[in-house]
Amino acid sequence: MSKVVIIDYGAGNIQSVQFALERLGVQAKLTHNTEDILSADKVIFPGVGHATPALKSLQEKGLDKLIPILKQPVLGICLGMQLMCSFLEENNQNGLDIFSTTVKKFSEEEKVPHIGWNDIKFKDGELFRGIEENPYVYFVHSYYAELGVETIATTGYGQQFSAALQKNNFYGCQFHPEKSGVIGEQILKNFLTITQ
Repeated sequence: MSKVVIIDYGAGNIQSVQFALERLGVQAKLTHNTEDILSADKVIFPGVGHATPALKSLQEKGLDKLIPILKQPVLGICLGMQLMCSFLEENNQNGLDIFSTTVKKFSEEEKVPHIGWNDIKFKDGELFRGIEENPYVYFVHSYYAELGVETIATTGYGQQFSAALQKNNFYGCQFHPEKSGVIGEQILKNFLTITQ
């Protein structure tokens, strides 16, 4: 049985991720302990809310240094994915610089937060294995990651943006797989079976 940890840094919405994993028969450990995270087979980095307090919490726990050096598969969800990017427009601050893209605020013309079901277009890869084209997944966010070389799925809200990112062992979903029904469940299942 693989050991799955959820990074605990006080950035909300962790319970729904735990419940989604439990439905897949996985008991994930909620922790910010360095040894627990390093020894895990899979790491999930969730988050909702504002980037500034989240980054501060990561720094206080030393997680800002730890997360970028992890070697096992890591999945950032929503704010977790955004924090893994190089730069965040919210308060003009540097992220963890795993993904080389900028996180920007939606334009004034768009109603924020962007909430609801959007279809995504994805590149073939392990995260989307067994999923039919243009699936609908659930989003809640006010900022978006620009398109870049690490973009593996796109969607649109005013403009096209990254719905998912990947670089080496790091994966990110702007949407919430834990709230995206059977599609989200399959994405989580796929992540849990990735071997590096």
